[in-house]
Amino acid sequence: MALPALGLDPWSLLGLFLFQLLQLLLPTTTAGGGGQGPMPRVRYYAGDERRALSFFHQKGLQDFDTLLLSGDGNTLYVGAREAILALDIQDPGVPRLKNMIPWPASDRKKSECAFKKKSNETQCFNFIRVLVSYNVTHLYTCGTFAFSPACTFIELQDSYLLPISEDKVMEGKGQSPFDPAHKHTAVLVDGMLYSGTMNNFLGSEPILMRTLGSQPVLKTDNFLRWLHHDASFVAAIPSTQVVYFFFEETASEFDFFERLHTSRVARVCKNDVGGEKLLQKKWTTFLKAQLLCSQPGQLPFNVIRHAVLLPADSPTAPHIYAVFTSQWQVGRTRSSAICAFSLLDIERVFKGKYKELNKETSRWTTYRGPETNPRPGSVSTTPHTEHSLHTHNVHEKTPIMA
Repeated sequence: MALPALGLDPWSLLGLFLFQLLQLLLPTTTAGGGGQGPMPRVRYYAGDERRALSFFHQKGLQDFDTLLLSGDGNTLYVGAREAILALDIQDPGVPRLKNMIPWPASDRKKSECAFKKKSNETQCFNFIRVLVSYNVTHLYTCGTFAFSPACTFIELQDSYLLPISEDKVMEGKGQSPFDPAHKHTAVLVDGMLYSGTMNNFLGSEPILMRTLGSQPVLKTDNFLRWLHHDASFVAAIPSTQVVYFFFEETASEFDFFERLHTSRVARVCKNDVGGEKLLQKKWTTFLKAQLLCSQPGQLPFNVIRHAVLLPADSPTAPHIYAVFTSQWQVGRTRSSAICAFSLLDIERVFKGKYKELNKETSRWTTYRGPETNPRPGSVSTTPHTEHSLHTHNVHEKTPIMA
């Protein structure tokens, strides 16, 4: 859903708040009896001086949407509208501006944007959407650039940002959205950028793409409809051999009397080099599964808003914690939930039964043929069998109501 206040996504803010809250609420032990639920380790009441909040603002700037913490934890890089900031946060209560560099969209791009009926008051700017650490001396950033996505490298000098050269700006299609209201995600792994965003001006072509690095550029196949046209990406999380993408989209595999949203986790292999025939420069290891977050007797929380990986401190598998809401509203309040998914459970589902697209009926049906070798979507060092497929469902573990 496009939000009227560009760059200020309340659900993203909700997700950030919930995960900060979750870190305080996850218990080391559970309550001993009386049917009580998990007890928080730390509890603050309204008015408590320990509930200090830091506030930063800069005159003339807005839409502080993209954040990147430096490796030493002393500097917070912030992507805003037409500018990138470096904040000194060594004193948590008083963030101070170290320096700031402008990166506005060109006048020509702004004029083209307005000519295409976009607002020159709210949309035709460069909203920073990707900000990642490329190496110790450079950041990599992408922005909407007045509905003409662009990317560039930013050199660092003692954690200060050096100015951007116009001749170093590159096309950013497939890495940053065109529309600042569209959700997106990106993560840099082994020098390669894995991004999930909208790949066209109309916002009707979602794409999962790999760029940068030594591996070939790969993307999802739009013709085979691996992603529904309204897919909305919220997170990208790398693992040992794969990268997981979390998003929600309309469920095309179900017949329902209304548009049914569903949350997904997709997977691509890091060593994927594309196909030899139909899938040249396309993913051959793409898989996706449904994420289920629900409580017995309640409507499901079927719209994912954000996801993070919390590594396990014990021998058990790491867990992914995700914030969900529901497309349905009961009464006057809209509820949300946090569900935890074991990474082992997700991996197990991707090894289970799967569905494939029947080209004659345009329906996804469970594959019942003989086993193939290599299995579609498997991590391999050789070119993969050129299949696209769904898998079955991933169920939640330990839901936490918010």
